[in-house]
Amino acid sequence: MKTFDAIVLGIGGMGSAALHALARRGLSVLGIEQFAIGHDRGSSHGEYRIIRRSYFEHPDYIPLVDASFEGWRALEKASGERLFERTGLLVVGNRDHAVIEGIERAHSRYRFALERLTPDAAMARFPGFRVAPDQIALFEPDAGMLRVEDCVITMCQQALDAGATLETGQTVRRWWREDGQCVVETDRSCFRAARLIIAAGPWTGTILSDLELPIRVERRMQMWFRTPESAYRAADRAPVFCYALDHGFFYGFPAEPAGAMKIAEHSGNDPVGSADELVRARLPHDLPRVQGFIRDYLPLVHGDETVRHSACMYSMTPDEHFIVDRHPSTPGVAFAAGFSGHGFKFAPAIGELLAKLVLDPAAPHPYEFLRCDRAAILR
Repeated sequence: MKTFDAIVLGIGGMGSAALHALARRGLSVLGIEQFAIGHDRGSSHGEYRIIRRSYFEHPDYIPLVDASFEGWRALEKASGERLFERTGLLVVGNRDHAVIEGIERAHSRYRFALERLTPDAAMARFPGFRVAPDQIALFEPDAGMLRVEDCVITMCQQALDAGATLETGQTVRRWWREDGQCVVETDRSCFRAARLIIAAGPWTGTILSDLELPIRVERRMQMWFRTPESAYRAADRAPVFCYALDHGFFYGFPAEPAGAMKIAEHSGNDPVGSADELVRARLPHDLPRVQGFIRDYLPLVHGDETVRHSACMYSMTPDEHFIVDRHPSTPGVAFAAGFSGHGFKFAPAIGELLAKLVLDPAAPHPYEFLRCDRAAILR
């Protein structure tokens, strides 16, 4: 049985960051992934993810966003890879919408760069976008998009360069703790380490079944639509965008490469019985709501048919905040779960937090609202 200082289960966004954080500290660390690195079977895929300080979900996320911006910049510098593109973020909604009010609340506390635009001013600056007369537009100039698969692959490569070991194509059957060590059994081997980090995404319910975490897995369809070659490109100042509407929350990215624009709905409720049972084909109900949004707000996008699509999984907690904590009854174990469709941007900060949680078991948790014993999680 091979022995390491630490093992990380699940090498998606959070797991690759934890692997990198531990390897940089000089530990012998093993990462175990059931698929290939940068795969499209879970939650960390689909070309791009938004990174923003306009955090309507909770102002307490902003220090984590700031730490993550620093982490992504450091990773780019160390690797020479371009992972982040600053495009700005356009958020459109009614003034009394919870998203707009949440952004204003976060801004009043942290004073990040934010512009308020009238509908006419927003459409003059961003001619491919419509803003209704009763809506407001907020623009965060420092926001942008992360190249999600490249981010995961680069964190893994940096971890390997620092001495980490990766085992892919291995499915975890079970884990336990004995004689002061964590033992992980896969379908091909067994491994042992003093510390264990679990970042299993939508497979968390299986890997951490003992905790009975109230996490529901939902399906979301990411879709790409045709655009004119000259429209909606980041090079032409097109931003990442979010529309907070009464009937749904929609988002998208500039057309990179030109001609295909990723547009999707963040809201909705499409439960998945098991992560292994996800329907990856596009279903009849996936398209009409997004087409309606395109028709109303993106006049130059060809919403008649998709160029391609990709199914993604959200792991939702009751309050839609993450769970990042030590295992409540097993020493040396920490986990990250329930990222509720807005977690990837935080990967560098979450990786650092997970490393600290297992390396210093006496240290207080720095983010109380992410603990697993908060009121929304306890049953």
